[in-house]
Amino acid sequence: MRFITAAALAALVATPALAEGWKDQYQVLKFGVLSGENEKDRIARYTPLEEFLENELGIQVEIFTAGNYDGVIQALAADQIEIARLGSSSYAAAYTATDGGVVPTLTDVKKDGTTGYYSIVVTRCDSGIKSLEDAKGKVHAFADPDSTSGYAVPYWNMVNKEGFKPEEHFGTVTFGGSHEADVQGVYNGTFDTASTYQNNEVNGIYQRMEAKGMIEPGQICKIWQSPEITTGPWTFRKNLPEGMIEDVTVALEKFAAEDEEGFKLYSSFDPEDENPKVGFQRVDAERYQWIVDMRAWIKEQRRAGS
Repeated sequence: MRFITAAALAALVATPALAEGWKDQYQVLKFGVLSGENEKDRIARYTPLEEFLENELGIQVEIFTAGNYDGVIQALAADQIEIARLGSSSYAAAYTATDGGVVPTLTDVKKDGTTGYYSIVVTRCDSGIKSLEDAKGKVHAFADPDSTSGYAVPYWNMVNKEGFKPEEHFGTVTFGGSHEADVQGVYNGTFDTASTYQNNEVNGIYQRMEAKGMIEPGQICKIWQSPEITTGPWTFRKNLPEGMIEDVTVALEKFAAEDEEGFKLYSSFDPEDENPKVGFQRVDAERYQWIVDMRAWIKEQRRAGS
């Protein structure tokens, strides 16, 4: 006959409770959203997801925003928020800031199964600038130092693929602060060119701004496009309970199917887009290691004064 000690029995009985126990410690889930667009639109896009997670998890959920990317990254590193929807480069920044103390779990997946997007450089269509070479000596704006498509990828490609250093090629290099600010600056004539992103030819920042009436259609043109970039991940602090990370990840995975209209708002659905986002796909840290390495390269360039 097999005997079991009282302590062992107590441990077995407690196992289901421990699985749900994280909710006792984390009665509010705070998730950060990057400053790719104005705060009003950011909150509007993420509110359906906030409400869905509250209903699915049975806890309070709060959206955290900051004036720039680093505000969200530092909030994650300081344990002020539990999860953040990051870009690839901001994930790499968070990975570095926490000494690897973050966990990526999901990224957006499109109808055709792809999980990427592109960095682009735009100008006014009437500027006469048709290429990066034409932009020599002009004013160029990157989006944010922690933006993948708005800084890290275009900067790396300009140096390693296009053969010039932005600081030497352009007359002035500055940061607009966000993707919308970059495009708005080009539209207003403040910048001659700017780095931003698009998912495809009909879906991106400037197309979204046209749809929202922020800029007139047909005024912004693309002059450069990067190789495909893996979309950034939903990122958790590694010091959270494993059960919590998995439960929230599973809840996120249900969002697209169980709240179709909410997911359309979250993903900026465009009926003319033949390849829209349709849900999430699991990812791991290895998927983004090249971005971590690229950021380290950029940091070394700065340190060397190159």
